[in-house]
Amino acid sequence: MDVNGFRRGIEVFNRGEFFDAHEVLEDVWRAAPDEEKKFLQGLIQVAVGLHHHSTGNKVGARSLLARAEKNLSSYEEGFGGVKLSALRTRLAEWIRALDDSRPAPATLRIEMI
Repeated sequence: MDVNGFRRGIEVFNRGEFFDAHEVLEDVWRAAPDEEKKFLQGLIQVAVGLHHHSTGNKVGARSLLARAEKNLSSYEEGFGGVKLSALRTRLAEWIRALDDSRPAPATLRIEMI
């Protein structure tokens, strides 16, 4: 994995620039080995899902966040240096809020170990 690109993508994501984070992480995904692709795809889906939410597309947001949760669920805590259990917990909160038409929880961040 392109560690510098990955870290840059996480930094951009954590600034709330979800579309740009998706672009940076997609470049990392393209060059990544097969065993990292679903992990990166999951993070990209989180970014795109939150971008959709920011533009009012709640159906698209919910769909992408659910797919992200599924893709990330097969990776162990700490994969890629990410606190995946915290991220998956927050994803579940977002998905439940969208399912119940409740206000979105606090902005998602990707925490590193």
